[in-house]
Amino acid sequence: MNPRTALPGTAAAAFLACAALLLLFLSGCGPQSGSTGTASTLNLFIWEEYLDPEVKEDFRKETGIRIIESNFGSNEDMLAKLQAGASFDVIVPSDYMVQVMRRMNLLHPLDHAQIPNSSNLDDWFHRFKYDPKHQHSIPFQWSTTGIAYNKKQVSPAPDSWAYLFDPVKAAPFKGRISLLNDPREVIGAALLHLGHPLNSTDPAHLARAEALLRAQKPFIAKYDSESFEDSLAAAETVIAHGWSGEIAVAQTENPDIAFVLPKEGAIVFVDNLAIPASAKNKDAAHRFINYLLRPEVAAKIANYTLYGSANKAALPLIDEEVKNGPGFLHPDNVPLHEIEDLGEATALYDQLWTRLKAD
Repeated sequence: MNPRTALPGTAAAAFLACAALLLLFLSGCGPQSGSTGTASTLNLFIWEEYLDPEVKEDFRKETGIRIIESNFGSNEDMLAKLQAGASFDVIVPSDYMVQVMRRMNLLHPLDHAQIPNSSNLDDWFHRFKYDPKHQHSIPFQWSTTGIAYNKKQVSPAPDSWAYLFDPVKAAPFKGRISLLNDPREVIGAALLHLGHPLNSTDPAHLARAEALLRAQKPFIAKYDSESFEDSLAAAETVIAHGWSGEIAVAQTENPDIAFVLPKEGAIVFVDNLAIPASAKNKDAAHRFINYLLRPEVAAKIANYTLYGSANKAALPLIDEEVKNGPGFLHPDNVPLHEIEDLGEATALYDQLWTRLKAD
């Protein structure tokens, strides 16, 4: 049969079939949520209780994008899940982990044209070496690691790491001391107490730190990064090695809790907003990061988490009580040290930690 003389009904059916195939083809080749389309959801991987739930809901109302939040307990946990194939669009790694992930090509370069609110950052955050030009990360919140204690049960007030690591000073509080469940934090604090560099890879320094931690272990109740502030607030522990923002939360439950930065030096850390190289919704991720950097949004988050904000424009909007609390503590007379990526030498810390926890 000559196609030009086909029956009208057959021609219509053929046309409809072709049109359906064309629509199916176009829908498959059109914008995907990976980079250019409009995503309906965005997967966020963040520390627990680190974002006011209202911020997620406000973002959804404004953009139509629903935030699906998952939590991790340590930077190492986050890295392991990403390496295992977990898919997230925005993550919140700490400073040294940004270094690690940059070295492993796990972070997507940021398009600062899509993040104009990055201009709200405090200049102080340009001093950090892990990503000095913010090519792969944007500082979000910061804090310090020090010693929290119950003022009614610990006297005099601790001013040194010795209250954690010196058996003579720790003995009165045996079984009521907690340390973070974090190898870099714990080993780092031991190194500072011994007068060694925070990021030392000298085997002799690490051997001394291990001996110190083994001698100290019988005095502690637990290694805990996820609920140490709750134990302190409930007076189950009376001295805790911990992050200042979490201690600020504990103070709202128990006003007898105080926080100090040891005179030998303390650890300062910056948590950052970043996009994994494997993210499926990169445009939406940039949009969300830019939203979080609005002054009013950053202030809302700081007032919720009680951590220090890296957003200078947000400072006037943050509650004075929060700015005067542990989360913003930064005394001029205490040296602050940054945890750095140690490359292959990280294995020395991991091995030490495994031996310590196994005994």
